[in-house]
Amino acid sequence: MEERGNISIHTENIFPIIKKFLYSDHEIFLRELVSNAVDATQKMKRLSSIGEYKGDLGELKVVVKVDKDARTITISDNGIGMTAEEIKKYINQIAFSGAAEFVERYKDAGEQNQIIGQFGLGFYSAFMVADRVEIVTKSYKDETESAHWTCDGSTEFAIAPAHKEDRGTNVILNVASDSEEFLETARIRTILDKYCKFLPIPVEFEGEIINNPNPIWTKQPSELTDEDYKNFYKELYPFSEAPLFWIHLNVDYPFNLTGILYFPKLKNDFEIQRNKIQLYSRQVFITDEVKDVVPEFLMLLHGVIDSPDIPLNVSRSFLQADSSVKKINTYITKKVADKLNEIFKKDRTAFETSWEDINVFVKYGMLSDDKFYEKAKDFVLLQNTEGKYYTLEEYKTQAQANQTDKNGQLVLLYTSDADKQHSFVEAAQNRAYDVLKLDSVIDSHFIGMLEQKLEKTTLKRVDSETIDKLVEKDETKESVLNDTEKEDLKKIYETAINNQNMKVEVAPMSPDDAPVIITLPEFMRRMKDMSKAGGGGMMFMGNMPDTYNVTINANHSINQRILKAKDDNKERIARQAFDLALLSQNMLSGSALTAFVKRSVDLIDKE
Repeated sequence: MEERGNISIHTENIFPIIKKFLYSDHEIFLRELVSNAVDATQKMKRLSSIGEYKGDLGELKVVVKVDKDARTITISDNGIGMTAEEIKKYINQIAFSGAAEFVERYKDAGEQNQIIGQFGLGFYSAFMVADRVEIVTKSYKDETESAHWTCDGSTEFAIAPAHKEDRGTNVILNVASDSEEFLETARIRTILDKYCKFLPIPVEFEGEIINNPNPIWTKQPSELTDEDYKNFYKELYPFSEAPLFWIHLNVDYPFNLTGILYFPKLKNDFEIQRNKIQLYSRQVFITDEVKDVVPEFLMLLHGVIDSPDIPLNVSRSFLQADSSVKKINTYITKKVADKLNEIFKKDRTAFETSWEDINVFVKYGMLSDDKFYEKAKDFVLLQNTEGKYYTLEEYKTQAQANQTDKNGQLVLLYTSDADKQHSFVEAAQNRAYDVLKLDSVIDSHFIGMLEQKLEKTTLKRVDSETIDKLVEKDETKESVLNDTEKEDLKKIYETAINNQNMKVEVAPMSPDDAPVIITLPEFMRRMKDMSKAGGGGMMFMGNMPDTYNVTINANHSINQRILKAKDDNKERIARQAFDLALLSQNMLSGSALTAFVKRSVDLIDKE
């Protein structure tokens, strides 16, 4: 006998769920329905394990079928099934969760977190793509009749006896005309691969199992080999290089979290590397936009995070506000820091080999998280131009004796481009100074942070001043020129250069130093670097013209020669010396470069 009635909506819990409004992405319907089928199967498995069901379980699986001619999608399981009364209770009363009731009932039996559904809403996502939905089901309980439920998306339903012999449920979607894309097998396979790839019960589609029910993050690290981790990485990212190393996450208090995070080999385009961490809830894919779960500085990591504390219908606002998510964020930060420290202590050589790929993670973390800084300051590495690595403390000790200035300030010299700044690096090394390589995309910010954190320490780029001014000592160099000669030399250069953005000064230096040295002051250069890197209030610096210091070496023979040259030749030689300084800074181009070449040929010819 057919029964008719109205679906009861619990208005205090409901939000717009029918048709277009349950989820923003219509393909989610398949995730929800397959997840429900997995729930039913997991329940059956649980009841058998605790002795409440004594029959034959059979081969537990979920089957998805598409019938393009009949315009149907069918999701079948051999789980616990439902009676007509249970249909009325669990399906007709929207927002009443059968999974929640089951967990409550069997909470003392353990493993209750294996049940995916929690809100009783997912089933109705079917109406986003179907204009009629049917349920044909038979309960696992003895002497119960099978039932057939039908609804066209309104609040009316029909329920009648059915002819189903086996335990379980078939959900049949009669696909609407505006959703015909979901009748294509390729489309369904893509959705299953995205959302159901690691569901804990086998899912069959077109005669084959499409998922891995036992991904390695569900296992204990002691059960796994390095090869297992590498193979799983290939499963996640088939076209990527092997990872450097990984972290296995496993915590059950004060929140539940499992997962594996991989450190990849970084490419130049960081954006391509981002959004590679997949967020799951009980092995059901939720999203790969995890920046509120994973700290921003670790967004370049790859891998999987699975937490039952995060619901399937997760939103950005939920992630930002949820206390469990914040705890997970903190936990992941700590685990990453501990893992890096462990690798550093266990095998420093391997850590140094990986440094080029992981230094951005570490430096960004130190910049953005004080707790991470406190751990990372012991294993963050500085590399000098000779290729040798130091910890912060090691390097401070190494540089202390020779690079402490007259004010007791330790001066750490660095280059952002060892080739372009080679002459300046060489000048520093000639004074027995050591020079660091700080040339990554984040180093302009990292340098500023080090100066804030390290006492009585400053960092200067080797081309920001003449070598004597980089590390000022209590030494006075004598000039071979008197004051009048120095003023004359300055005027000659100012006329030859004829550029108001080049500030000329004459200073006594070593005769072995270059005749002319062009430098961009450290403050101005650093502000411009910060501007290029998106340094907030420093953006205006990017529009300001560069103002350089031009230092004329009073003790160089060329400058003494200029003073003795004929008047019509003074500026010509001065310009040649200035252009050589420009050339050493890769600042000579266009017509100025052409003029320099012609002048050089002319000077050689006259020799």
